Amino acid sequence: MATKEETPKKDRWASGVTPYAEMGYWDADYEPKPTDILCAFRITPQEGVDSIEAAAAVAGESSTATWTVVWTDRLTPHEHYQAKAYSVEDVPGTPGQFIAKIAYDIDLFEEGSIANLTSSIIGNVFGFKALKALRLEDMRIPPHYLKTFQGPPHGIVMEREYLDKFGRPLIGATTKPKLGLSAKNYGRVVYEALRGGLDFTKDDENINSQPFMRWRDRYLHSMEAVNRASAVTGEVKGHYMNVTAATVEEMYERAEFAKEIGSIIIMMDLTVGYTAMSSMSKWARANGMILHLHRAGHATYTRQKTHGVSFRVIAKWCRMLGVDHIHAGTVVGKLEGDPGMIRGYYDVCRQRFNKANPETGIYFDQDWASLPGVMPVASGGIHAGQMHQLLHYLGEDVILQFGGGTIGHPMGIAAGATANRVAVEAIIQARNEGQDYYSEGPDILVNAAKGCPELDAALEVWKDITFEFTSTDTADVIETPTTS
Repeated sequence: MATKEETPKKDRWASGVTPYAEMGYWDADYEPKPTDILCAFRITPQEGVDSIEAAAAVAGESSTATWTVVWTDRLTPHEHYQAKAYSVEDVPGTPGQFIAKIAYDIDLFEEGSIANLTSSIIGNVFGFKALKALRLEDMRIPPHYLKTFQGPPHGIVMEREYLDKFGRPLIGATTKPKLGLSAKNYGRVVYEALRGGLDFTKDDENINSQPFMRWRDRYLHSMEAVNRASAVTGEVKGHYMNVTAATVEEMYERAEFAKEIGSIIIMMDLTVGYTAMSSMSKWARANGMILHLHRAGHATYTRQKTHGVSFRVIAKWCRMLGVDHIHAGTVVGKLEGDPGMIRGYYDVCRQRFNKANPETGIYFDQDWASLPGVMPVASGGIHAGQMHQLLHYLGEDVILQFGGGTIGHPMGIAAGATANRVAVEAIIQARNEGQDYYSEGPDILVNAAKGCPELDAALEVWKDITFEFTSTDTADVIETPTTS
C-alpha cells in the first residue's frame, strides 16, 4: 500500500485506488461527540505505511471503507458513517508502534448487541495486510449506548444481599481434579469445602457432560452437598453449575434444572460466544440466578502485547451484556498479570466511573451510567499465605478461589477451607483495626495460626511457594512454580 506522502492527492470520486486518509477516515481536527464510541488501537504498520495512513485504514476497514472508492457512497450520507481516526501518538520505548484513537458514530451499532459491536470493531481489520500487528487496548462506551444494555443480572450490592455476606471477600474453590471424578465423589469434595468455611465451590471451564460424569448427576450430587453444608453451618452456600453446552437450547435446559433443584448460581464459559452469553444473562435476571463467567480462551487473543484485544475491553463487553462474576486475574498466583494491568481490569468491573489512567491501561474516561458492578474473581495458584497480598492488590469486593490451595491441604479439604476462611478474616480484622496489614501480613497470619492448626499447616506447606516466570523471549514466557 502506498503511504500518504507517496500518493498525490486527487479527486475523491476519481476511479482507482485512493488512500484511506484521503477518503476521509483521518481528521486531525475531529472533536469526538459525547455519543461516539471511541477506541484506542495499538498499531504496528508494515514498512512504508505511515502512521496516519495506517490509522485511517483501521478506521475505514472497521466502518464503511473498502480498498477503493465505490459509487454507492453517493447513495448515503457516507461522511456520517465513516469512522474518524483523529489522533496518533508514538508508544514510548517501542519504535514502530503507535496508539491511534478512532471515533465511531453511535448509528453504526445495533442497540444492545455485543455481537454486532465486536463484528464491527474487530471484524476483518485484524487480518489487514497493511498492518504487522493490531491490538484493541481500550474503548469508551457512551452512556447513550450503554443504556441499551441491562448489565449484570444482579451486581455486587444485590449479590451480597442475596448471600447475606458483607465486609470481606467471598471465598471459593474449584473442584479438583476437574476431570475424571464420579458425580458422588465430586459432591463429596463440594460438601467438605463448603462445610469447612467456603462460600462457593465451582465447576471448572471444561467440566460439562462427559462420559465419566453427566451434567444431571453432577448437579444433583453437588446440590445435595450444598444443602447439607448450609444446614451444618447456617450460612448461604452455592456451587457454580456449569451450563455451558453445545447449543443455547441445551444451556437453557441445564439452567432450568439447576433452578429447579434450588441452586442460587450457574456459570458459563466465554467460549459460548457473546450471543449465548447475552441470552443466559437475560435468563438469569428473569430467574433470580447469580451468573458466573469463566473467561475460558481469552488469553488466545488478550495476552500478546501487540496484537489482539486487551482483557479490559473483554471485561467491558461482559459488564455490558451482563454477568455477575468474571475471572479477572490475581497479580500473585500462577496466571500472568502485573499489578497495574490487573488493577485496570478490576476498576473496569467494579467502579461507577473509570478515570483515564495510563498506569492501568485505561485510555478514556468511562461513565458506567449506573450499570451494576461485576464481582471480579481471582483464581489460579493462590493460597492462604498470600491473603495480605490479595487484599492489598484486589480489595474487598472480590471472590478469592483457592482450588489446589483448599483441596491440596495436608489435613484434608475441609481443613483447607478453614485455613482460607481464618486467613481472610484475620487480615480483614487487622485492616479494620488500622494495622498495616500488607507489610505486617505474614506476622498477622502466623499469629492467627496459633489458634488454628488448619491455617498453621497451610502456612507450613505453602509458605515459600511463589510463581515466577523465566524467559529469554517475551513472546515465549514459561511460568514455573518455584520456592523462595
